[in-house]
Amino acid sequence: MGLLDGFKLTFDGESVSLTLQGQRLLALLAIQNRPLRRASVAGTLWLDTTDHRAHANLRSALWRLNSWGHCLVESDDHHLQLARDVQVDLHAAVALALRLVDGSAAAHELPHARAALSADVLPDWYDEWVLVEREWFRQLRLHALEFLCERLAEAGDLNRALRAGLSAAAADPMRESAHRAPLRVHLAEGNHGEAVRQYEIFRRLLREQLGLEPSAHIENLVPCPKREVR
Repeated sequence: MGLLDGFKLTFDGESVSLTLQGQRLLALLAIQNRPLRRASVAGTLWLDTTDHRAHANLRSALWRLNSWGHCLVESDDHHLQLARDVQVDLHAAVALALRLVDGSAAAHELPHARAALSADVLPDWYDEWVLVEREWFRQLRLHALEFLCERLAEAGDLNRALRAGLSAAAADPMRESAHRAPLRVHLAEGNHGEAVRQYEIFRRLLREQLGLEPSAHIENLVPCPKREVR
């Protein structure tokens, strides 16, 4: 099941179409990744209706999911959880990001890590429980991309390192540490002009959007006097 860059459900390589109620139920269970009380699930998914109607909607959504012929939700009288054999891209991405941040990611994981960390959680959904998870994962993946940039640069894979750093900067243009990552790669490649350009892009954005100046941490990396890019 996919939650990154939109909801997706596949079985044996074939896309499965679900109702919006079914998608929201599976997404909530996948995001929480633990048993949830039925009352909590019903109240979260159907905020603007009565308890009776919310529970009826939950029963309907469960029936439709079960009628598909595969166990997607494990349930008892009080709790629901995503079936244990349902694989979720978000879970794999979080585990990878945590390994990158704590330094335990294996070398063979590095070349493909950027792709796994390139998307947000359900970007077109605006439920509060989605917004909270999206922001938490966004911060985690930005940190992970910065660490990935460093690891790849240390390994001499400067091309992939630069792509990882630029992905972090594109995901949050106001994030100074995200701009420092590709700037260091430009310097490692001997591309001082590109390093200055990266700095100037960030400085201009920071001035125009926030009225602030870059910190000394990034200024000290720039190899020549700063010039305004027109």
